[in-house]
Amino acid sequence: MNLLIFAGTTEGRMLSEQLANLGISVSVSVATEYGKQLLPESDNISVLSGRMTQEQMEQIIKTNRFDCVVDATHPYAVEVTQNIKQACAQQEITYLRLRRKSELWEDGIVVNSAKQAAEYLNQVTGIILLTTGSKELPVFTAITDYQQRCYARVLPLAQVVQQCQDLGFSGNHIIAMQGPFSEDFNYAMLKQINAAYLVTKESGKAGGFSEKMRAAQRAGTKVIVIARPSEDGLDYDTILKQLTER
Repeated sequence: MNLLIFAGTTEGRMLSEQLANLGISVSVSVATEYGKQLLPESDNISVLSGRMTQEQMEQIIKTNRFDCVVDATHPYAVEVTQNIKQACAQQEITYLRLRRKSELWEDGIVVNSAKQAAEYLNQVTGIILLTTGSKELPVFTAITDYQQRCYARVLPLAQVVQQCQDLGFSGNHIIAMQGPFSEDFNYAMLKQINAAYLVTKESGKAGGFSEKMRAAQRAGTKVIVIARPSEDGLDYDTILKQLTER
């Protein structure tokens, strides 16, 4: 089996490592050099680094003669997933979607997009901790006094920090750290900035979602949850079983 894994998530890296440990050679595609650094070193793992268009994905699949692709990208990376799916269809090869398990919660204000979250926050007052990643940050600049109200927790990458600064975030309003974080760490951060609101995606266990929710409950912080796009797919154990059987 000639396998390609698009591994933009914790599960993608785990799957790559587990298959490599079983002696299965895998090619792993990551969007950034930082993602490449997070992968374990292994003779059974070869890494393709860089963002790709659908056409580039098709060319990679064709050139390397892959016969199976696992899409383990982030559940909110809808466009990337669509490109991978279409590339596989065009090249007529097996496509498997690794779907991250959802976690149930009782509290929280559910919205369908970052824009809806920003619109809600513009109608209330209080400090905001944004944990949705750097991609959505421009949307939150529409909030009145966002430079004083909003704290952005983002990946510790130079280009991401620069993006935050270009958007008007500065000083300790840029929290550049690699997650996921424990409940206690989230709680301490919420208390430190006196956050009235926490904005998060429903990122599941791998994204530390429950730890954020429990921390916010302890801190008395209201949570705004950007709902996950609906999708089909298979869970981690099913994907692993299918690949090892192949």
